[in-house]
Amino acid sequence: MGMTSTISTLQTEARTYDPPPAFDANVGPEAFDRADADPVAFWEDAARRLDWATPWHTPLVWSPPVDDGQGGLTVPEAQWFVGGRLNVAVNCVDRHVDAGRGDKVALHVEGEPGDRRTLTYADLQREVSRAANALTALGIGPGDRVVVYLPVLAETVIVTLAIARIGAVHSLVFGGFSAEAVRFRVQDTGAKLLVTSDGQYRRGQAVEVKSAADEAVAGLDHVEHVLVVRRTGQDVAWTEGRDVWWHDVVDTAPDVHEAQAFDAEHPLFIIYTSGTTGRPKGLVHTSGGYLTHAAWAHWAHFDAKPDDVHWCTADLAWVTAHTYEIYGPLANGLTQVIYEGTPDSPHRERHLEIIERYGVTTYYTAPTLIRTFMTWFGDELPGGHDLSSIRLLGTVGEAINPEAWVWFRRTFGADRAPVVDTWWQSETGAAMIAPLPGSTVLKPGSATRPLPGISAKVVDDSGAEVGPGEGGLLVVDRPWPGMARTIWGDPQRYLDAYWRRFAGHGEHGGFFLAGDGASYDDDKYIWLLGRLDDVVNVSGHRLSTIEIESALVAHPAVGEAGVAGVHDDVTGQAVAAFVVPSSAPGPVDDLDAWLAATEELREELRAQVAHEIGPVAKPKHVLLVPDLPKTRSGKIMRRLLAQILDGSALGDVTSLQNPWAVDEIAALTARRTVLPAARTSASEETA
Repeated sequence: MGMTSTISTLQTEARTYDPPPAFDANVGPEAFDRADADPVAFWEDAARRLDWATPWHTPLVWSPPVDDGQGGLTVPEAQWFVGGRLNVAVNCVDRHVDAGRGDKVALHVEGEPGDRRTLTYADLQREVSRAANALTALGIGPGDRVVVYLPVLAETVIVTLAIARIGAVHSLVFGGFSAEAVRFRVQDTGAKLLVTSDGQYRRGQAVEVKSAADEAVAGLDHVEHVLVVRRTGQDVAWTEGRDVWWHDVVDTAPDVHEAQAFDAEHPLFIIYTSGTTGRPKGLVHTSGGYLTHAAWAHWAHFDAKPDDVHWCTADLAWVTAHTYEIYGPLANGLTQVIYEGTPDSPHRERHLEIIERYGVTTYYTAPTLIRTFMTWFGDELPGGHDLSSIRLLGTVGEAINPEAWVWFRRTFGADRAPVVDTWWQSETGAAMIAPLPGSTVLKPGSATRPLPGISAKVVDDSGAEVGPGEGGLLVVDRPWPGMARTIWGDPQRYLDAYWRRFAGHGEHGGFFLAGDGASYDDDKYIWLLGRLDDVVNVSGHRLSTIEIESALVAHPAVGEAGVAGVHDDVTGQAVAAFVVPSSAPGPVDDLDAWLAATEELREELRAQVAHEIGPVAKPKHVLLVPDLPKTRSGKIMRRLLAQILDGSALGDVTSLQNPWAVDEIAALTARRTVLPAARTSASEETA
């Protein structure tokens, strides 16, 4: 059965926030008219913000999916800035030094144990040059793949830029992933080099990592070396001839490197979609188009100013960090903060301390962390921290619940900083839907409208645009520079996953299917309704998990909520709500206390959803839980929640940010079987 676009959108949001007065924005509303008049010329202007060794002769060559004459479709192909050549690392580092800004701080690096390091752009140029020389000495050249399995360290940024500098292709892997997850990426890319560490700090503990790296590369003949950063000083196993220490080969290398330019379509990195089911997709991003989109979008929607101190809190292996923690901010010559550890190490005010210490001006994080802060801090942030440096806030990862948006603006933003809610994906390269902070009227919970130069629409099954209040499928209806060009080693899957459904639609020959449900409001603002496979179908009503979660989070007793559809004999599916309370009823292992609190709040929470959305959306199952399983990008794994409640077999959970959450929920669910589910009549569910 194919996906249907008839998603019920029942929640409304009336609050609006005007741009701050006298906000001296980099990009104003006139950019939309300019981009609409000639989108390709608009992106050419954006590309001219970079340094090109050779200018392009053709801005765009687009080959949409068409009939191949044999009953199939051709794989679409986009080429941006054809004939142009540039070096991505030179654009992020050297050109700022050459312009006389070598003394400007590029990175403030904060380790979890409290160690600190500051690198200027001149420092970064020397370190990246050393790493580039070392990589070359290890036999890495243009087009070779390098997998980077590191925590958030200065070395992670340095080696990423060095890989780009020599024209190799990087694939960053979250340092907490299992050996199996790393091995898949090393094997799939055919990597010649794995970069890892002896260990890493996690929640105050030095955790050994090298053995997982060894397991990941065991028996893979294409891996020639493992380059190891000494982080924790632990004794680790060593394979002579294969393993090399960073301090032996990088720190001793020459600090001058002559960079060469590469074609605009030269591959820059492969980033894998995460998840617990299915084979991850290795999305390929190229140099010229990606950097153009990343640098321009960061400059536009974060209003990047020369004196900004930018902090994107994402792990460096996540695409958000590629674009808004490595390439975008460094291409724009900003000062950044990067932090190795978790927000509660050694205490829950660590982020507040870091913002104050470095004078962070733009703070970009995930809704899941904002909701966690709400449960930790309540209505007000703890005293003693000066956050007055913040002038702009950003969110990414999932649609943010309106109440969390308002809380974030009020507490972190002193009720004055715009909240730039960004929608984009690993596939898109950089933000696609986001406000311009100097001119967009903001609505809590909406990413507002597509950025200048981007065209995204909400359509029904036939590809026709839906009207206000109707749910549909989010598509992008023309090519853009940051788009992933293919799936590594599997172009057919690229066609099937993103282009087949709406091939031939629109004036550009096809729509890119994002996989998210969305709707328009009366002002043509776009509201994300969650992944299409996360929609709950109750008696034929397709309900948005995001809307139900937002209704639950609006209750003062709820800090966070995850909603999933589970099997129901009467209604097909029923709504199951997994709720993280604002205040824990007891220790994690006190199941009886958690279940008693569930009983106490269940009907109140069901009534909350009925009041905010309608009776059809009332959860049949409600369970208070200590935490929700999430990917490293902060996405709640709703399918896992449904599998736990249904008793289905679970996929691999080792790649989750918090795999222990699965065990906690499973234990509660097992104990809960002695309790009756909420009584819900069939007539109520079909109301």
